[in-house]
Amino acid sequence: MTSRAERLFAMGQSVWLDFIRRGHLVSGEFDRLVREAGVVGVTSNPTIFQQAIAAGDEYDAAIAARITQSLEGPALFESIAVEDIQMACDRLRAVFDRTGGIDGRVSIEVSPGMAHDTAGTIDEAWRLHRSVARPNVYVKIPATAEGLPAITEMIGGGVSINVTLIFSLARYAQVMDAYLAGLERRAAQGGSLGDVFSVASFFVSRVDNKVDAALDAAIAARAAGDPERAELEACRGRAAIDNARLAYAAFRETFTAPRFAALRARGANVQRPLWASTSTKNPRYPDTLYVDELIGRDTVNTMPPQTLAAFNDHGRLEVTIDRDVDGARARVARLPALGVPLDPLIGELELEGVAAFAKSYDALLAALESRRREMAGARGA
Repeated sequence: MTSRAERLFAMGQSVWLDFIRRGHLVSGEFDRLVREAGVVGVTSNPTIFQQAIAAGDEYDAAIAARITQSLEGPALFESIAVEDIQMACDRLRAVFDRTGGIDGRVSIEVSPGMAHDTAGTIDEAWRLHRSVARPNVYVKIPATAEGLPAITEMIGGGVSINVTLIFSLARYAQVMDAYLAGLERRAAQGGSLGDVFSVASFFVSRVDNKVDAALDAAIAARAAGDPERAELEACRGRAAIDNARLAYAAFRETFTAPRFAALRARGANVQRPLWASTSTKNPRYPDTLYVDELIGRDTVNTMPPQTLAAFNDHGRLEVTIDRDVDGARARVARLPALGVPLDPLIGELELEGVAAFAKSYDALLAALESRRREMAGARGA
């Protein structure tokens, strides 16, 4: 029986798994999800590694093998992470070949400490690209102001990039411009464009978390019966989807414009929007909300295992990404007048996202170092 996620693929949306762990790769469970559940790509993040190292022994053999190499800290983590990414790339190589490089992708990110360091990001992105040494790897670069020129540099150099931590429409416009500038640079140098790919990872559920809190405060400040109170209440759980739908409208406008048409004529690929952070954090909302409402062609939805399972069980299969775009634009424009400053709130999310990734990365390194010392002590190393 064809899964719902496989039917999404037929509708033009790719499902990637937001989860990589060594045990998941070697047990056959990852292969099963690719074979039966519609998974055609995968992304990684430090939090998942940290949880795996802290909670079990699945990385003990990998750590032990590196004790004699005197690897520790970031170098130890990178060595283990690269091995996981290579394993996932190899398992998805058939998908990569079958889709002409569009899917079958695996993402590895530059360290969060590089988020505001353009030169450092470029150096680390090249190192990761060369270390993984697989054609289906994506290097993740955050969409900070300092990350934008790094994106242009890497695309110009022919490296496929997953641009991560996008929240605002203004930043998204800059991300698309950085991608196009990279393609133009590569074209001017006579390079091939057809083998360069990119996705723009637009974070979803965190927008509702942030905006809903501001809505609750604005509602509490109004008396019962105030017409604006009812208007505010109706906005709960809408901002994230409205934001994403406006992003998709911007994507369509940019990639049907003459600037990209000239690049497409030379074989360039669109930079697909990728909906990230799609697990539902608020129990009042449906568990497949950020999948059901964001279905459309030329997009990716990256789901954690529980969201993937929920969607394959009871998700809706309808094209929804272009619904009520005018209404979305009107609601977004109306919120500041209701006392909900949407742009500043979404702007805060980038800083919070970088800080959260850095915190997870530090916790990962601490867990890894603790385990390394424990194992080295037991071996007398």
